[in-house]
Amino acid sequence: MTNEPMPEKRLPVALIAEDDRDIRELVKAKLSAAGYQVIAYSNGPEALAATHQHRPDVALLDVMMPGISGIEILTRLQKDPGTRTIPVILLTAKSQEFDINSGFAVGAADYIVKPFSPRDLVSRVNAVLGWTPA
Repeated sequence: MTNEPMPEKRLPVALIAEDDRDIRELVKAKLSAAGYQVIAYSNGPEALAATHQHRPDVALLDVMMPGISGIEILTRLQKDPGTRTIPVILLTAKSQEFDINSGFAVGAADYIVKPFSPRDLVSRVNAVLGWTPA
């Protein structure tokens, strides 16, 4: 038997792009408490750049953001072989069937309508990743 340290288990990385500070902080707090490493941005251009830099395990994108919309970020991620496998969950106040179908049509893994239950959000992020926190 050796006394070698066990390798540290890497926490899944969740990227949040949300221009509403209160919602961004709520999502960040709930995902952090659920065992995620969270990186958060308030606009589309920063979030898009961060997906290439950090390669998150999941991205939660507000549909209506300054600079680049969540839909446009998703579209760009889908076109790039290096980011197309990142599952994207769209967060939005747009609750019409057309909007929901449009989100899934461009490749969203899930679509969460605001206001949402924080517990439901965490469950859906876990489900998209197939991850069960310890």
